[in-house]
Amino acid sequence: MRNRTAALALSLVATLALAGCGSGSAASGGTGSSARETGTLNVLAAASLTESFTSLAKDFEADHPGVDVKLAFDSSATLAEQVTQGAPADVLATADQDTMQTVVDAHGTQGDPTVFATNHLQLVVPPDNPAGITGFADIAKPGVKYVVCVDTAPCGKLAVKVLDATGITAEPASEEVDVKAVLSKVELDEADAGLVYATDAVAGGDKVRPVDIPTSDANLNTYPIAALSGAKKPQLAQDWVDLVTGSQGQKVLADAGFGKP
Repeated sequence: MRNRTAALALSLVATLALAGCGSGSAASGGTGSSARETGTLNVLAAASLTESFTSLAKDFEADHPGVDVKLAFDSSATLAEQVTQGAPADVLATADQDTMQTVVDAHGTQGDPTVFATNHLQLVVPPDNPAGITGFADIAKPGVKYVVCVDTAPCGKLAVKVLDATGITAEPASEEVDVKAVLSKVELDEADAGLVYATDAVAGGDKVRPVDIPTSDANLNTYPIAALSGAKKPQLAQDWVDLVTGSQGQKVLADAGFGKP
């Protein structure tokens, strides 16, 4: 009897030990949504996405306690170079597909990039319009100072296409690093006109006056986004992509003036 009691006791201890190991493994080994990542999510995005992504970052942080979204905005070409040179980045959103493809080829992404928005160029002038610009062709008039993005940036590449398509020949007063720099020149009355994205004309508010230019397939950029290979926060990176491409992100982008993918 004594031996049988001891055996039963040992069996019970072993069973409890196994149960404890099993429950501990289940609690600590989850890889689903219950095991949420925390920390800093590094998002690199084209300058024209500044207002939209800043708004979405607040929503993302509210839905992901313990997460800090670190946003970096610049020319897409500059951001692509930073990624390929090893800068910390979990997500990249560019203002054209060619720039994104250079990153796909040189660095890699988690799956194929997803197009999430479109944009087109618009001419903006100061509110008092000192040069009397009423149409796109006016940028070619003598004495008119107009500014544009450098041709390595997507906004600059698109400007070249638009000028070629319209047959207008005009020498810019300066070429700026990104679209926000172009907008700033006009806002500060340092230029008579600037070629910016339609979304930047919206963001400029009453500091600029928009002047429509011909719209066509030549005047259209598509915006792709991707979680990057080697991302420190791969699940958070995908969550961000899902936010941008989902209904909530699409509404914010539409309100900012972006077109549908």
